Amino acid sequence: MIELRQVTKKYGPLEALHEVSFTAPRGQITGLLGVNGAGKTTALNILTGYFPPTAGQVLVDGMDMLTDSARCKRQIGFLPEKPPIYDEMTVREYLTFASRLREVEARSIPAHVREIIGLCGLEEAADRTLGRLSKGYRQRAGFAQALCGAPPVLVLDEPTVGLDPRQVAEIRELMRRLGEKHTIIFSSHLLSEVQQLCSRVVILHHGRVLREANLGDMMEDGGALRLRVSIALGESRLLPALRSLPCVRRVKTLPTQDAAVTEAVLECDAAQDPQTQLFHLLAAMDAPLRLLYPERDSLEDVFLRATEEG
Repeated sequence: MIELRQVTKKYGPLEALHEVSFTAPRGQITGLLGVNGAGKTTALNILTGYFPPTAGQVLVDGMDMLTDSARCKRQIGFLPEKPPIYDEMTVREYLTFASRLREVEARSIPAHVREIIGLCGLEEAADRTLGRLSKGYRQRAGFAQALCGAPPVLVLDEPTVGLDPRQVAEIRELMRRLGEKHTIIFSSHLLSEVQQLCSRVVILHHGRVLREANLGDMMEDGGALRLRVSIALGESRLLPALRSLPCVRRVKTLPTQDAAVTEAVLECDAAQDPQTQLFHLLAAMDAPLRLLYPERDSLEDVFLRATEEG
């Protein structure tokens, strides 16, 4: 549904994005990750047509954002990091105004606005002015305007930033429900949020795409297996032996109060049967194995490793 092809964005000598390419498939929730300054907001502003790329293409359902801008923008509902709120309007007036801008048929607007108010849980605030609402309700109102015109694609820039835990949970549930019928792209600093909601993840770093994959493939991390071990042998003898195993890519030692015991996490090649190699090594060294269990990467582990390497 949405595709960026070799998108570059320059501000004078500063290059904010460099040949960025990724896709957001139809009917999936795609998370855009990156540290501050990675280029997430710039990428979202470009793919919504807010401003043009210096080079490259944005395609929306096969249409080019530069040459067919009006039709592309009708397909997209956008919630920027700071929602475009008019404080003097009531929620209902604001959504009516947004629906007119999105060219909803005039006679259909009242029913359309009522549906969006119900979907976003804004019934209690519908006839209150936006300037008097809490941040949570204002964020919901900003989210609601992105739904005006029933666009099939939603682009959300930090949709839960600044909300309290209950409000965060409510917005996440709304996104989950909308994700059943919409293509959603959203940026977030909350990796647990992305892991809960997304089926696809893109990691940006210094304006470049480091990783792009379905969440399950990214979590598998190229066939790596991490083993947490506790072995009754000192580090000086054990670590060189562990690092010599063909299956072991990396060894990270963990603090222990007993110098005669080594605790560590082994990053291994899962295809080389690391458990068997480890058992044979420890048997030959007469080193009792006190603990062994696999550790699964979290999205945070994958993100930190990717950005460190990047």
